[in-house]
Amino acid sequence: MTTFDFSPLYRTSVGFDRLANLLASTKRVEQGTSYPPYNIRSTGENLYQVTMAVAGFADEDLDISYEQNTLTVKGERKAEEDEDFLYRGIATRSFQRKFNLADHVKVTGAQLEHGLLHIFLERELPEAMKPKSIKIKTHTPLLDSRAEKKAA
Repeated sequence: MTTFDFSPLYRTSVGFDRLANLLASTKRVEQGTSYPPYNIRSTGENLYQVTMAVAGFADEDLDISYEQNTLTVKGERKAEEDEDFLYRGIATRSFQRKFNLADHVKVTGAQLEHGLLHIFLERELPEAMKPKSIKIKTHTPLLDSRAEKKAA
């Protein structure tokens, strides 16, 4: 397995430590299980959707939180002890799944439908980070005065 040294990045840049930590964490093997399964898809230019298969969980059994660019989904079901099961194949175990979100990505909503939990995300760039068009002027007195001074 290849190991990367991110110390040069820390020496020559400011504010990229979160990116370096994310890259470093990809080399670690994900601990735990892959339960519940999920999909992540882009639904538009700045829109995303996380869909998790949470069969058997009601909305009161699920908790969705967002803190410091981390989306956390927790599920906890009370065990049904009063029923006599001949076979129990539907999982009732608790889970916690975390997703790292990029800067300026916020959670806009969630919906539970047919055993699938849909979490809607949107990237909202601040006005200062949006591309700006710069108007080009063809004739200005400032440029003309500089050209005259150089000629003299």
